[in-house]
Amino acid sequence: MERRIVVKIGSNVLTRADGKLDVTRMSALVDQIAWLKRQGHEVILVSSGAVACGRSELQVEHSLDSVEQRQLFSALGQVKLIGLYYDLFREFHIHIGQVLTMKENFEPGEQYDNQRACMTVMLKNGVLPIVNENDTVCVTELMFTDNDELSGLIAQMINADTLILLSNIDGIYTGHPDSPESVLLPTVAPDDDLSAYIQTEKSAFGRGGMHSKYTTARRVQQAGIRVIIANGERDNILVGLTEHPETTPHTEFIPQA
Repeated sequence: MERRIVVKIGSNVLTRADGKLDVTRMSALVDQIAWLKRQGHEVILVSSGAVACGRSELQVEHSLDSVEQRQLFSALGQVKLIGLYYDLFREFHIHIGQVLTMKENFEPGEQYDNQRACMTVMLKNGVLPIVNENDTVCVTELMFTDNDELSGLIAQMINADTLILLSNIDGIYTGHPDSPESVLLPTVAPDDDLSAYIQTEKSAFGRGGMHSKYTTARRVQQAGIRVIIANGERDNILVGLTEHPETTPHTEFIPQA
């Protein structure tokens, strides 16, 4: 039986310390997604990284405000990002399709239905959808909170079995991840209260953080979908979560039975 998986790769996973795209890690994650497809899974990829791509391509000599920067870097970077994915997935004979979306597309109605139909027909024909927010037009209150929120909405839209949120830490801890007293929480039941453990800090290069991932995970868990938060910087993390979950660090939100 095919299982449908949404994989969200965050900015801090795809971005190096200097703010540029980490192509080596991107390639490793593509290898693992190709492996998932060979195991019979349907995969939808929600990928950050367009702004990082654009920033590394263009050296802006004149000042721009934050909205202009995001529009410029995203428009330039999305081309490079999808081109890199095209080249990497082509090595595995996997066809990809780009889906750029906006928050208003998730309101009930024709746009929602059309978006779901598009992604469904892509999956039926073996095409891997790669989803990102259309940052060239979504710049203020129209924006998703971050790609965590977007991936959660996608998972519910296409009735996924599992949503995997890849970050740069292993999951949710009982304290700061760097503290020796902190313990990684392996599972979260629907009635567990983790409010005391969630940090509100945002990530260095993205708009999200653990609070955002927790909020998304809770909402998707309540919709009956399993959610995993894991470290995308770990070697073969997607393979480990699939074949050796008992020894692969992560936090899993278990849906209501």
